[in-house]
This record gives sequence, structure tokens and C-alpha cells, in this order.
Amino acid sequence: MTNQKFLPLDEKKPSTFYYAYIIVLVSFLILIMSGGTQYSFGIFFKPMLNEFGWTRAATSGAYSLNMIVLGFFGFISGRLCDKYGPRLVVTFGGLFLGLGTLLMSQVQSIWQIYLFFGLFTSIGVGSMSVPLMSATARWFSKRRGLAGGIVISGVGVGIIVMPPLANWLISNYNWRVSYIVLGSLALVLIMLMAQFLKRPPAHNIQVVADSGKVETPEPYSPIREIPLREAVRTRSLWMIGLLGFASVFGMQMVMVHIVAYTTDINLSATVGATIISVIGIVSVGAKIIIGGLIDKFGIRRILIIILILSTAAFLWLRFAGELWMLYLFAVVLGLNYGGLSAITSPLVARFFGLKDHGAIYGLIQLLFSIGGATGPLVAGRIFDVSGSYDWAFILCAVMGAGGVVLAIFLRAPQKQM
Repeated sequence: MTNQKFLPLDEKKPSTFYYAYIIVLVSFLILIMSGGTQYSFGIFFKPMLNEFGWTRAATSGAYSLNMIVLGFFGFISGRLCDKYGPRLVVTFGGLFLGLGTLLMSQVQSIWQIYLFFGLFTSIGVGSMSVPLMSATARWFSKRRGLAGGIVISGVGVGIIVMPPLANWLISNYNWRVSYIVLGSLALVLIMLMAQFLKRPPAHNIQVVADSGKVETPEPYSPIREIPLREAVRTRSLWMIGLLGFASVFGMQMVMVHIVAYTTDINLSATVGATIISVIGIVSVGAKIIIGGLIDKFGIRRILIIILILSTAAFLWLRFAGELWMLYLFAVVLGLNYGGLSAITSPLVARFFGLKDHGAIYGLIQLLFSIGGATGPLVAGRIFDVSGSYDWAFILCAVMGAGGVVLAIFLRAPQKQM
């Protein structure tokens, strides 16, 4: 098989180095920092409860606000990326994420968590994932699924690295020092790496064979180019958003409450942090592998399989009473999390094209984020009322089953609603 290198249309000579790979690397590293910082909140959950005596529902509400604002800024940042490119948007995000995380170290009242984490850090995180995934989709054609899978796997690597780091800092120092370290890393590294981001020189690309002959690749083959104003009137967009809402509802519930849950059943906080890391480890492999598989086998069938697995996982968690059962749950949930993350951006490109990719992808991520905001808040309320997470796990399974039904009937947009 002939080795191929990718080259922007306006290059005059074949290049042995393609800047798209820099985009993938930088985006991957940025998402390690942003995703890892975001998903470390669950590690701080119990220490803050112990210090301030707040209810779980009230404290979870800050995470819920974070997810909602994150979703809105995902949509806004997608629109801005379509217009201005990713560098400015991601730099802005790094500033807000770093400052918000640093300010979390100074919290004294619950309203400050809602302001610093619920607003500031969510603006930061919301200004990264959508622009980075959209930029990657524009740089790649044939290998779009694989490239996007590698980029979004940075969030999974962040989940592997950052929660254990936060837990170690809390154990050896305190939670305030931990926030100072995470905030400083995010502020400096993200803003620095964002300067390497740029738009491709052309919206399409060419393939250059080893011989140096320039050839036109197969197109990315969207059903047709559908602008945002038309996409919002299609049934397909809302079905994707709702199935994502159902899936992320359970995912974010776990991310916030799993450490508290493991300590409730007489396991250590370290076990809870490890479960989060296992989810991250599995999601990294899932994003890359599934990203490559959808390039070959299509999206819908794989989407149905991972949603079925996640539904079964929450039923399993309801009855899981041993450590190995919790780790098996984490493996399956990592497959769901990684698979859904890898699938969404290429699915948007396939169904709606690239013209308004950032905005459409951002709108769908907003619906995902609303699910992510609702899950932790509802779970916290269920615990406060019943003293148990059992009904929260059952609810997550029911939501997952709804997502499976939506995926079965999902079709490419044919006409406006």
C-alpha cells in the first residue's frame, strides 16, 4: 500500500511534514489539561463537604451550572471558531479555566463555587473542546474519525492523570493547594500551546503520494452541506442531542458522585479516584480505536452497541457490591464515554457537512452538557432524600435505554421538520 502524506490545496510543492499533525498533537495536549481539570471536581467533592457541611445536592449544583454554561460556550465558541479560527478562542478559554481554578483555592462560601467553578472554569472548558474538534475535522478528510479520536482522547488522558494528582495533593497538603497547582498548570500550558493552532490553508485537502504526484482524494461525503439555520429544523440534530443527553446524564453523575459513593460503602477515596482513572484509561483507547473503526464501518451500528453496553453497566452498578465489579463498570462506562466522544464530530460532518460544523457540533454539545448538568444534581437530590444512590443508578439505566431507542431510529437528515 502506498504511503501518503496530506498537503493543503494551496501548497505548491509536496511537503514531508504536514501541519495537521501539529494540530492533532497540540489539541490532544490542551484537552489533557482542560479535561483533567474539569473532571477532578469529584475529588474535591467530599473534602469541601467535610469542611463546610453543605448538602450534596447544593454542592452538585455548582457542577450542574458548570455543565450548562460549558454547553452554551461550546456553541458560542463553535460559531467563533468558524469565523475567527481556533487560536484566539482557545487562548481565551485557557485564561478563564486557569483563573477559575486558581480562584477555587480561595472559596469560603458556596456562592463562590458557583461563580468560580460554575461560571469561570466552564467558560474556559467550553471554549476548547468544540473549537479543537472542529479544527481537526477541517484539517482531515479520509482519516477524520481517527484524527478526531486521537484529539478527544486527550480528555481521557487528563482523567487518568489529573484526578490522582489532585487526590495526592489533597492527601499530602490540602484541597486548596491542589487547586493552586491545577490552576497554574492550566493557565500557563494551555495559553502557550494555543499559539500553535491555526486554520488549514484551504477547506479541502489533497493527497500526495510518494512519487510527488498530487491527487484529489475521495471527498468527506456529507449527505449535503446544511447550514445551522436549516440543521436546527431537522429531526436528526435533535435525536443526536437527546441520545447524548441521556448518555452524558449518567456519565457526569458518576464523575461527580463516585468518590463519595465509594466512601459511603466503606471503600477509600483513592478507590473512587482510581475508578475515574480507569474510565479515562479505557476511554483513551476507545476514542482512538472507535475513531478508526467508524472510518471503515460507519457510525450508527457502533453507536447502538456502546449505548446498550452503558445501559447494562448502570444496572450492573446498582447491584455491584465488590471492588472488581466497580472496576468492570468503569471499563464499560469508559467504552461508552470514549466511543460517544469519538463519534459525535464525524457524525456531524457526515450529516451536515463542514460549512457550519463548529456551530452545529457546539449546539449538540450544549444538549449533551444539559444532560451532564442534570445527572449530578438529580443524583445529589436522590441521595439527600433517600440516603442512597440506588434509584439514581436505575434512572441512569432508564435514560440509557432511551438513548438506545433514539440511536436505532437515527437517520441522516432528508428534509426539514
